[in-house]
Amino acid sequence: MTDAGLVVAVILAVAFTATNGFHDAANSIAALVATRTATPLQAVLLASAFNLLGPLLLGTAVATTIGGIVRVTPSAANQVIGAGLAAAVAWNLATWWRGLPSSSAQALVGGLVGAALAEGGVHAVNWGGLRGGLPVGFVGTVASLVISPPLGALGALVVIRSLRRLARQATRRWDVLVRGGQWATSAALAFSHGANDAQKAIGVIAALLLADGRISSLAAPTWVTVMCAVALTAGTALGGWRIIRTVGRGIYRFQPVEGLASTAASAAVIFGASVVGAPTSTSQVVASSVVGVGGGRWRWRHVHWHVVRQMGLAWMITLPITAALASLAFELWRLVT
Repeated sequence: MTDAGLVVAVILAVAFTATNGFHDAANSIAALVATRTATPLQAVLLASAFNLLGPLLLGTAVATTIGGIVRVTPSAANQVIGAGLAAAVAWNLATWWRGLPSSSAQALVGGLVGAALAEGGVHAVNWGGLRGGLPVGFVGTVASLVISPPLGALGALVVIRSLRRLARQATRRWDVLVRGGQWATSAALAFSHGANDAQKAIGVIAALLLADGRISSLAAPTWVTVMCAVALTAGTALGGWRIIRTVGRGIYRFQPVEGLASTAASAAVIFGASVVGAPTSTSQVVASSVVGVGGGRWRWRHVHWHVVRQMGLAWMITLPITAALASLAFELWRLVT
């Protein structure tokens, strides 16, 4: 007989994945739409296909990292993970409504840690770090989240300056090549995003199934992977446009060549992180790459810094707020059950 708590927690994991799509999946096509290289429908279809392929083809390294953040008894797993997911969903919805590219990864990590601390204290969290250069536990995950945005900004700066040099000797076919490159890099970014972000929910559901004795390791069944990939894609189609407006127009109004630089740099960073099991925030990496594009063209003054400050504030407060929300949700969950 299936435990009702397990069902609710799995539903919350799917809801988290959909709200993650509201935020992060939209970023993979923001430049494509903002530069009018593709229509919104074309962009959504592209993101849908490659978001689905990412988690199916690129492995489960990120899922294993996320699934190992908390150490709780099997009897408390539904409560802890469910409360953490509830906090992450609430924060994702609040920041999405404001159109702010918040980090779903930070929201999930903050929620899981807050609920685990409420249940079992500091020993309920796998603090981890780096093991063989790879991220493990809470510290390793946070390190990945902190390092990836500067890499995105630096990568975009290097790419846009390289493209500017190439453009000096370009022929009339340059615009065609740039727009074709945007399609290719947007597909790569959607693929990388699916591999990284869908794996977060996959790892959480695997931890739930492992605690319930339904699987023997953190390797999730195929149906979990497909379900999370579909939820991520649905989130893109249903709610991503608020974030697209912020990333595509609110930070810096860029041209197709700048959109190419942003998506190329972001895809490279997130793909590399997915391979080594480092959870990243697509919204943070893409937004940082847009800022890097502005700097790469010596147009810092054209960057809308008030929007950047709002996003920076949202990123700084996500972990503590979701941890506090999860702690409260855990106490409520325990009272109800």
